[in-house]
Amino acid sequence: MKRTVCLVLWLQVSLGAAQERPNILFLFADDQAFDTIAAAGQAEIDTPNLDRLVRRGILFTHAYNQGGWHGAVCVASRTMLMTGRFLWHARDAERKLASDWVPERRLWPQIMQQHGYRTYFSGKWHVKAPAERVFDVVRHVRGGMPKTVQSAYDRPQSPKDTRWSPWDTSLGGHWEGGRHWSEVVADDGRDFLRMAAGDSRPFFMYLAFSAPHDPRQSPKRFVDRYPPEVIQVPPNFLPEYPYDIGSNRIRDERLAPFPRTPYAVRVHRQEYYAIISHMDEQIGRILDALEESGLSKRTWIVFSADHGLACGHHGLMGKQNMYDPSVRVPLIVCGPGARPGGRCGKRVCLQSIMPTVLDIAGIERPDHVEFPSLMDQVRDPVPDVSGTAYGAWMDMQRMITSGQDKLILYPAIRRRRFFDLSQDPFERNDLAGSPQTLGRQRRLFARLQVLQRQTGDDLDLAGAFPELAGSSSDSGTAAP
Repeated sequence: MKRTVCLVLWLQVSLGAAQERPNILFLFADDQAFDTIAAAGQAEIDTPNLDRLVRRGILFTHAYNQGGWHGAVCVASRTMLMTGRFLWHARDAERKLASDWVPERRLWPQIMQQHGYRTYFSGKWHVKAPAERVFDVVRHVRGGMPKTVQSAYDRPQSPKDTRWSPWDTSLGGHWEGGRHWSEVVADDGRDFLRMAAGDSRPFFMYLAFSAPHDPRQSPKRFVDRYPPEVIQVPPNFLPEYPYDIGSNRIRDERLAPFPRTPYAVRVHRQEYYAIISHMDEQIGRILDALEESGLSKRTWIVFSADHGLACGHHGLMGKQNMYDPSVRVPLIVCGPGARPGGRCGKRVCLQSIMPTVLDIAGIERPDHVEFPSLMDQVRDPVPDVSGTAYGAWMDMQRMITSGQDKLILYPAIRRRRFFDLSQDPFERNDLAGSPQTLGRQRRLFARLQVLQRQTGDDLDLAGAFPELAGSSSDSGTAAP
């Protein structure tokens, strides 16, 4: 009898604690660069629902992905997000996902489950663990990318090139049975919210769009919003990137013709903006359903993307490079404790979303989680740009940015690039060869070596760049 009474009391306390915990709605895009939200300053694009989130919460203006260990950068990004581990430690953890990590319940949704959350998932997964073993409710699980549409490559050659139509549902890709994948995710999200409204437990909802990943398809009315002739070519446009960085001819880069033309870049950006606007409409449907559910007042919303995309910057199309459009992402945090319309300029990693959500939920960060929470910045955002960010792609590229300086290294060809972002935000004027900047480059290099140790990066950069491994007055610690 005593045991039964104790069990009832424990259940009452546990349910009470669960009911007090806030809900979490996490919206995740694929391939969306930081500068593709109207409220963040992109005048060419129409994103009224993401603008709603920007007005309601904190916009992190300098959020980064740490990089990737192969061409599918999204795999590394999502593995870091799920495990909470820095880049190269996450690569090691990936090998355990089918064995140790899942049964030990060390992944983000599993941690939420252990603290009373009902977890929901639909969309792009791309993590080496069965989603069905990680979430309570799983509706649709998408693979790494939409089915390849061959007519989407090496185009457009000219305005007369009519091989491709983004709204042609017969081509497959994002279209399936006449519906767009973004619409499927939104439908699932709305259904989940109806389910959650009838559940006493708080929810953790992970809705992962495949948009705006190529093939960049959307209904015609969205494409028509962006006539190519009014789309601006990026100011750092190049017909072709001048250095062999290991990714010049991979799949992503073959989407547009070589050499790049202003017209081809305009069309790709037209379709990029269109699929983002279409996804934005679906996000609006989810936000409306949240309001209708009566749960919005105790729900935190986080929006981000797994990485950015070049889409015509520097003669590149993909995300396998260290320039800002590819390594920076949008990050918005909205909730009862977030300052409406706030801006935070501190450099952060998007994978800090995971410990931030744990913080919001009142869950102690497990020892294996390396990324820090962003709650201090959510409570007190400072718009000034500060902090340090590290980036890497395979053994071909490394990056560090701190203050207003940015250093990019290509170890295989022993080439470096250095930019003063305060004067050159589009990263066009390479100052690597200037003797006046050598001291600044060496200071960044010393910090980069510290970050290599923290992230598990064992690539020998000193051997490739002995000129940077010389004396430096700044070899202290730096947080990724």
